[in-house]
Amino acid sequence: MRIMTKNTLQRRRAGSLSRRGGSVTASPLHTGFSMVVAAAAVLLLGGGLGAGELSAQEGGDLGQVTYEQWCAGCHGVDGTGNGEGASIMLPRPRDFSQALYQIRTTASGELPTDADILNVIDVGMPGTTMPGWEDLLGQDEREALVQYLKTFSRFFGPDENPQALDFGSATRVSEDVIAEGRAQYQAVECWKCHGDQGRGEGQSSPTLGDDNDFPIRAADLTENWLFNGGGSVEDIYARLRTGLDGTPMPSFSDLIDASVLTDDQLWALAHYVRSLAPEEAPGITEVVRAELLEDATLPTALDDPLWDSAEQAYIPMAGQIIVKPRWFDPRVDGVWVQAIHDGESVTVRLRWSDPNLSPDPLWADWKTEVVSFMGPTEGDPPEAGPTPDQFLVQFPMQMPRGMERPYFMRGDARRPVYLWQWQSDRNTALEGEARGLGSETYAADGQDLTVTAAHQNGQWQVMFTRSLLTEDEGDLDFVTGQAIPMAFFGWDGDNGESGTRGSVSSWYFLFLQDATPNTVYIAPAVAMLLTAGLGILVVGKAQKREEEGEIVEEI
Repeated sequence: MRIMTKNTLQRRRAGSLSRRGGSVTASPLHTGFSMVVAAAAVLLLGGGLGAGELSAQEGGDLGQVTYEQWCAGCHGVDGTGNGEGASIMLPRPRDFSQALYQIRTTASGELPTDADILNVIDVGMPGTTMPGWEDLLGQDEREALVQYLKTFSRFFGPDENPQALDFGSATRVSEDVIAEGRAQYQAVECWKCHGDQGRGEGQSSPTLGDDNDFPIRAADLTENWLFNGGGSVEDIYARLRTGLDGTPMPSFSDLIDASVLTDDQLWALAHYVRSLAPEEAPGITEVVRAELLEDATLPTALDDPLWDSAEQAYIPMAGQIIVKPRWFDPRVDGVWVQAIHDGESVTVRLRWSDPNLSPDPLWADWKTEVVSFMGPTEGDPPEAGPTPDQFLVQFPMQMPRGMERPYFMRGDARRPVYLWQWQSDRNTALEGEARGLGSETYAADGQDLTVTAAHQNGQWQVMFTRSLLTEDEGDLDFVTGQAIPMAFFGWDGDNGESGTRGSVSSWYFLFLQDATPNTVYIAPAVAMLLTAGLGILVVGKAQKREEEGEIVEEI
């Protein structure tokens, strides 16, 4: 989309705030990682001041008490976004002194309404470290917090009365509307940042920064459940109208005012953006089901039509923050997993968003900036040279009993793990084993594992294939009809990720469908025959009694 520069935004902000006594400087960015990582980050690096230092019962302001207990750890005691946890977060926590808010119902450069601020407190900022507080804090605490946040900035005066824009109602969607939205996506150059397929792979993507010059990612439009401000078509339209102040995402209201775009065309654009993501946000499932192919061969290509009908599961991933050096800014936030087997071999296809194939010289500066801004500084520094993308699939070395599984961080000495490893700078996959993070060893030959991989339109696809049974005693046997534990690790090389710095998942399960026994087909047929026979018998007896009754009446 068109990029509004820092100076342009500051001029607009200065004009709209001139009655408040001056212009403002830049504010923190938007985008980031999962709320799970965020909460853990605050706990690991120290949260707020603690409720014991000031309490409402002791005469403290309820908003201040709430802020210092729950918010200061990230946003800082003075509200400038410099809390103890700020250095491990991209985007950085909001600087409330600037009064620049991304998610608003007001025009670009304008103050948010109280309802806008409360909404962000309630639902958080999906895809960033800002969680929602509606279920943890009471209504009185959250409303008091709104008023306290406003005290950090001189721009919230007693005479200010921000007015929400009238967004109207969503237009109806159709194939023609989607096509019109696609045309507008091209016309206003959304693709320059978000890419042709919307995965953040645009040519400007590696150069994007927020108003404080921190690197900022173009949103992955295929993951609307992580959109700041919500992922419905109404939410998307609102963001197009208001922009995201402090970021490169501009407002398109001026194009409507200048008759460059019509309101219907902007709604069409919103519908098109919404169409890039699944109709429903992916549910969390613990089992990846591998269908048994009885009359077909396993896929040999990433685009084999068999994948279109194969069940898929979305596995969320988060930064590795257990073992030092930790990583709080992972690029890989989830992976789509599908599996198929034919009774002899199993094929697993993985798909995840990644804007580029690492290493890529165009992303070298991005990598340098991310590594320089991200804390904590611990352990050996990230690799400075070209670093490939990587993915690892983990299984137990032997099938566990019951629900017992190895430690998910590559097992331990008592319960080792079996590994499938792939990286983007070679065309082979490796089998290996580990007894803890950093203990991985891989076989150099005699591999039973093959791999096919391709990067296109901001997405990696990697397909592993292996025989269910092998002659290697160190390999796990894939037995049908059993839930086989499976976990995932991912790295984006040009995001500064390698070693312990990357994404991880918890344990999930791979279930290989059994062959359908003949009894499954025979039993229903037998039951139908028995039912039909009994029905004929019952009807025959009833007819006989009826005939006997008629004879008695005649006598």
